[in-house]
Parts: sequence; structure tokens; C-alpha cells
Amino acid sequence: MQAMEHIENRTFDEIQVGDSATLVRTLKPEDIQLFAIMSGDVNPAHVDPEYAKSSLFREVIAHGMWGGALISTVLGTQFPGPGTIYIDQTLHFSRPVGIGDTITVTLTAKRKFDHNHHIIFDCVCANQDGQTVIRGTAEVLAPTEKIKRPRVELPEVTIVDREARYQHLLDRTRGLAAIPMAVVHPCDKESLLGVVEATQAGLIVPTLIGPAAKMRAVAEQQGIDLAGLDLIDVEHSHAAAAEAVALARAGKVEALMKGSLHTDELMGEVVGPNGLRTARRISHVFLADVPTYPKPLLITDAAINIEPDLECKADIVRNAIDLALVLGIPEPKVAILAAVETVTPKMRATLDAAALCKMADRGQIAGGVLDGPLAFDNAISIVAARTKGILSAVAGRADILVVPDLESGNMLAKQLEYLAEALMTGVVVGARVPIVLTSRADTAETRAASCAIALLMAHAKRRQAAK
Repeated sequence: MQAMEHIENRTFDEIQVGDSATLVRTLKPEDIQLFAIMSGDVNPAHVDPEYAKSSLFREVIAHGMWGGALISTVLGTQFPGPGTIYIDQTLHFSRPVGIGDTITVTLTAKRKFDHNHHIIFDCVCANQDGQTVIRGTAEVLAPTEKIKRPRVELPEVTIVDREARYQHLLDRTRGLAAIPMAVVHPCDKESLLGVVEATQAGLIVPTLIGPAAKMRAVAEQQGIDLAGLDLIDVEHSHAAAAEAVALARAGKVEALMKGSLHTDELMGEVVGPNGLRTARRISHVFLADVPTYPKPLLITDAAINIEPDLECKADIVRNAIDLALVLGIPEPKVAILAAVETVTPKMRATLDAAALCKMADRGQIAGGVLDGPLAFDNAISIVAARTKGILSAVAGRADILVVPDLESGNMLAKQLEYLAEALMTGVVVGARVPIVLTSRADTAETRAASCAIALLMAHAKRRQAAK
């Protein structure tokens, strides 16, 4: 315990030729990422798995100086330790270090110089198979005074790798054929880029519906290639929404995606007399990949139903459970959110939560495990739930968060996106076809990721129809 709480050096006089010290480290993916961020070295051999497959070593490897840094760690923290001044270093790199390799760094005092207190060390880094990966020498000015200091506790580091999380979502669609999708009024840069990215990823076969001259003008201005994409020329956004819904009703497309028109223009056609309603109430689900939460979070409804009543909330829950099952989440845990975890007549959200849970007990809502009312902290933190004495299969483990109303849900989703670096995707459920309902501020990446969810839903519908 003493060694862990303090850092202590060995002075020049205390070190004898032949003395040694060791350090053992196992290379993790985040070590490579952190080293690349710190150094700016984004050599694809270290950070691009696809490139690495075709490289000399066939896998991602550590930066050479990651091992060199471990030598510096031994010199600066234990042998000799605090007060050491680096003078010279030579290194020879014998073989690569891959993810999962365990490296043992051994420093041995080779020569001492009394006149200037320099010491030369032999430095050897060997992997778990005993093979040398780095060998060299280090010359330092060793400390002459004893130093013992409390060990500084370093802050935790969270790596927010949006690209990796985006690719993880796309990986779910591997082996599934692209679906025909109507893209409604894509008359801005991000809408068109989203279409192109989703098409290139093999997610959709798009039909762009809107003023053709305007779509082509935006594409030309932004350098976006629309070659090979079907365009349907209509006069304005209202006509585009009507045409897209008609295509879905006729079975010519299996999903819709909102472009640069207002949400109410598209959804007005979807819920209209000749729209895409089913027996279920239509609702919206955000899928949030939050770096600080161990699994995806579904948040509903934050975009369609403003102040849902109990009957509407029941359908919102059913829709979210169905989507969770499509995403491969078995028996999803559903947290019905409120400001408190106790039922009180003064807060309608708590009464609705209690009623929804009883509906689930009676089989009126199936496929998931419900609990509520739960405050947000109790829903996502086991520690918070235990502190308040809440014993539940859902508390602290939620897969789905059902919010009281649109305003609270919208604020929650956007707080996670902008303050917690969550990767947010979203889709409308409960209609005849999935509808990618993006914000005009959403990036092309977000739009393409939402298309991946629509593809999974469409293929689930195909399998259901085939039974």
C-alpha cells in the first residue's frame, strides 16, 4: 500500500551496477488511440484497421515510441525515479507490438560516472513470449537527493470515437440487401450527403423527390455526384411528401427519409387520410450511443407526440419494445421516467407510469420488462437506485427510457448529444414503413446511421410477412 500511495527515487549512491527494475504493461486499443491523439501520429498502420490488414504486419500495431515511453516511465518514476534528467537514448525496434501483447520493460544499470552522476542503463522490452521487441541504452543524470512524494492520481480519460460507434451500427446490417427508400425534398448539402453516404454503405436504393433543378443545383454547388440516383421532379415540399407517401402505400419503397422540409409537412401526409397509419399510434425513437453508458439507449417519444395520454404512451412503449427487439435487445428493460420514483396524484407522469407497469403485468404490453415511475438517475445508475433502496430489474439497467412528454424527451436527447458526445440516430415507428426523421442540423453521418435502423426494421418486416 505504501508503494502505491507514494513515489520514491533511488539516488546515484544507492544504485549499483547490475541493479535493475521492471514494468509490465498490456497494450489496449485505447492506448494506441491516446498515443495518436497526444502525438498527432495518425499513421494508418496504427489507427486504421482496414489499412492494417493489408500492411506488412496484417494488424494494427502500437506506435514504436509507445514502448519507448514505457522506458521513460521506469526512469522517471522508479529507477532512478523523481529528479532524474534524461541525457541520451538509443533504441532498436526488433518486432511489432500488437493489441493484447504484454510487454515487460527491464532496465539494468550498466555504468556509473562519479564525476557527473550519470548512469547508463541497458533497456530491454520483451513480449509475453520472451521475444525482444525493443532494445537500447539510456543515459541519465541521476538524482543525488532522496525524494519521496505522494503519487499523483491521474484523471480518468474517456475516448469518444464516433467513427467506431458509427461503424459498429453499420456492422449490424452486414449481409442485408439495401432497401428502396424515398428521400423527401433533399434540397440542402447534408440531406444529399446523407443519401450518398447511405447509398455507398449499401443501406438504401434512394429515390429523391423534390424540385429536380433545385436538387441538382445544390449538388453541383457542393460537389456531390447524383449520377445513377433516381429523381422525381415535383413542384414543392408538400408535393414531395405526398408523392413519397404514395410510393410507400403502393409498396414501391420500404422506408422514407425526411430531407430539408419541415417535420409537420411530412408527418401531415403520413398521418392523413391517405397516409401510412396502422392500428398503433405513431411515435419516434432516438437511439443514443452514449460513451459513458455501457449499452445503447432508446429514448421515446421526443419528436412526435407532444403531451401523450395513457393510451398513447402504451403504444409508445409497444413501438419502442418492437424496435429494441429488431435491434437484437432481448426482453428490453423499459424505464418509465418521472421526476420522482414514488407515485403521487400531484404528478400525472407517476400515475401513467404505474398504470403502464400494471398493463404490462396484465399482458397488455408484452415483450419487455417495465418499471416506473423512475427518476432519470435511478433508471441509468445502479448506485443511485441502491442508494434510494430501489430493487428492480430495470433500475440502473434501462434499455428504453420513456419520457413524460415531447419537451422533456427532446431536451434529454439533445443534452446527451451535445454535452455527452452521444451518437444520436432516430426513426419514426408505428407507421406502415419506418421513417427517418432527421433534424435539419443533423450531419450526413447521422442520417446514414438512421438509415441503418430503417434497413433493419424493413428486413424484420419482410421476415414477419414471410411467416
